[in-house]
Amino acid sequence: MQISAQQSETGTKRRVPIFSIFIALVITIAILFPVYWMIANSVETNQAIFSIPVPIVPTSITLSAYTAVIVDQLPHLFTSLVISLGTVVVSLVIALPAAYGLAHFHFRYTLLIVFLLLAAQMIPTVTLATPMFLIFNKLGLLNSYPGLILADTTYAVPFDILLLRAFFQSVPYELAEAAFVDGTGEWGAFIRIMLPVTISGVVTAGLFAFLFSWGDFLYALTLMTTNDIQPISLSIYNYLGQFNAQWNNMMAVATLAAIPAAILLIAFQRYITAGLTAGAVKG
Repeated sequence: MQISAQQSETGTKRRVPIFSIFIALVITIAILFPVYWMIANSVETNQAIFSIPVPIVPTSITLSAYTAVIVDQLPHLFTSLVISLGTVVVSLVIALPAAYGLAHFHFRYTLLIVFLLLAAQMIPTVTLATPMFLIFNKLGLLNSYPGLILADTTYAVPFDILLLRAFFQSVPYELAEAAFVDGTGEWGAFIRIMLPVTISGVVTAGLFAFLFSWGDFLYALTLMTTNDIQPISLSIYNYLGQFNAQWNNMMAVATLAAIPAAILLIAFQRYITAGLTAGAVKG
């Protein structure tokens, strides 16, 4: 009886990991299936996409959609790249010193500022699009790179400040004080000591700012009233007409647009998951 009980207990312990793995696989498949469906439809013809029954695996693989859109969409990819990199630069220039100050200097209204930054993250961008359009119209920033960069920065900066503040709080301020002994000023300690130590946080904040801007659609739709400057997220909808939709071309553009973001996530994943200050200060 004791042996059977032990075997039963062992069997139960073995079944739990298998069940957990099964649930994880189901969730992973459910999350990644839209990505697979996007890629699969991008190598199909429009006729095959709407055939009955719907093929799960592409039956007539063709790259005609990619050859049709790649030349037309390269300028839009470049536009998105310029806007996203500009958003990264501007957001980090603002967020880094702000996060450092909120982390290591004590202000009377620090908690209020942090609360307002959190509240800013909860405001839907759709409620800001129209006021931003009116403001940018007065400033002459519509249909321009600076206008869209500033618009995307308004969403990236609060998030980056909150993220970087947590990183800077994990870095002992004694590191900067040690630099003061050598005659380094506050800005020198910030640039030479704090930034290299928190490189993982800086890369993570920059990556999120890039992804925010790269996937932006609402601000691009609101602030770009002409087709002179059109990011890839907005140009996708050129393939949706009133009486006809080129779904395979649209899926090909969506696949091309997803490649830079995927490359960045894979390339910088070690910075995102890296430890920050392990062993930086000995007790």
